[in-house]
Amino acid sequence: MIGLGTTARAGTEDSVRRLLVLVAALFLVAAPVGWAVAQGVTGAGSSLAYPILSRWSQAYQRVQSDAEFQPMGTGLDFEPSGSQAGIMRLQEGAVDFGATDAPLSAEELTRYSLGQFPIVIGGIIVAVNLEGVPAGRLRLTGEMIADIYLGAVRNWSDPGIRLLNPGLTLPDAPIAVLRRSDGSGTTFNFTDYLTKLSPRWRAEIGRGLRVAWPVGAGARGNDGMAETLRRTPNSIGYVDFAQARAAGLSHALLRNRAGAFVSPGVDSFKAAAESADGDPVDGSLLTNAPGEASYPIVATTYALLPRRTATLARSRAAIAFFRWSLDHGAPAAAELGYVALPPGMVERVKAYWASNF
Repeated sequence: MIGLGTTARAGTEDSVRRLLVLVAALFLVAAPVGWAVAQGVTGAGSSLAYPILSRWSQAYQRVQSDAEFQPMGTGLDFEPSGSQAGIMRLQEGAVDFGATDAPLSAEELTRYSLGQFPIVIGGIIVAVNLEGVPAGRLRLTGEMIADIYLGAVRNWSDPGIRLLNPGLTLPDAPIAVLRRSDGSGTTFNFTDYLTKLSPRWRAEIGRGLRVAWPVGAGARGNDGMAETLRRTPNSIGYVDFAQARAAGLSHALLRNRAGAFVSPGVDSFKAAAESADGDPVDGSLLTNAPGEASYPIVATTYALLPRRTATLARSRAAIAFFRWSLDHGAPAAAELGYVALPPGMVERVKAYWASNF
C-alpha cells in the first residue's frame, strides 16, 4: 500500500471537514421546526417559581429526548435571579423569557414590546425559627407583621403577640427580622399584603420589588432566605412555600380577610385563587383574598416574552415548553406545593399565545 504524503493527508482531512460541515448544514435546514425547541430555552427571574420550573424542565427534557426528531433535548436553563433581575436580563436579550411574580402593567408591556401570561400560582409563608414553638402554632396578623417589619414590635414577648397567642410559650428575645435584599416578586406580593392590612405601612413604605426597609437583615433569593432563617434563632422572614417546606421551616398561621387563622398549603392557596377579587390573567394580585379557607399571601408567577420579529422563533420555543408544562405539569405542581392553572385559564393563555405570538 502506498501511504499518503503530508500534503495529500492535509488535503484529504480538509475535504472531510468540509463534507461534515455541509452535512450538518443540510441537516439543520431539513430539521423540523420543533427541533429548535430541543436546543433548550433560557430564562431568568422568579426564585419563587424555581422549584416547579426545575421539575417541569426535567420532565420536558425526558420527553424531548425520547421524541423521534428530538435527540438533543435539553429542557430549560433557568437562573433564579429574582423577578427584577429576570426582567432586566430579558430586556438585555440575555435570555428567552423572564419570570416575575410582579406583573408588568399594560403600558410597560407595550413600551417594551413584551407579552405576559400566568404560568403557576404559589404561596408565600411567614416562617419563624423559635425554639420550642411547633410549626403552625404561632398566630400572626398582617397588622402585627407590619409592626414587626416597621420596628414597632421588637421582642417575641411583646404584649400584642402574646394576646394573639394565649397559652403559647414565647421567648423573651429580640426578633431577628429577615427580608430580601434583591429585587423580588416575593417581596412585591408580601409588601402588597402589608399595604392592604396596615395603614402605617401603606403610608410610610408601600409595595415594591424593593422597598426602604426600616429594620432587618437582607437575604438573597428565596433559597437564601430559607437558609438564613434556618440558621438564625428567633428569626422571622417570608419565603415561598415550596422552598420553606423543603428546608423544614416552621410557619405561622395567618389571619385572613374572613378573620380565620389559616395554615399555608395547596388547598388554602387554591381557595384564595378561586375567590380572589381579580383575574390573574389580567395581572390582578391574589393577596388578602376573601373566603374562610383562603390563605392571605398567594402570588401568581408570570412569563414575559419578547414580541419582536427578530426573537419570535425563540419566544415560540419557550411557548412550546410552557404549553407542555401547562398541559402535563399539574401533578408535579401539586406535589411541590403549587396550584396549577385551572383548565379554563389555560385555554385563555393559549388563546393569548395565538393572538400575540
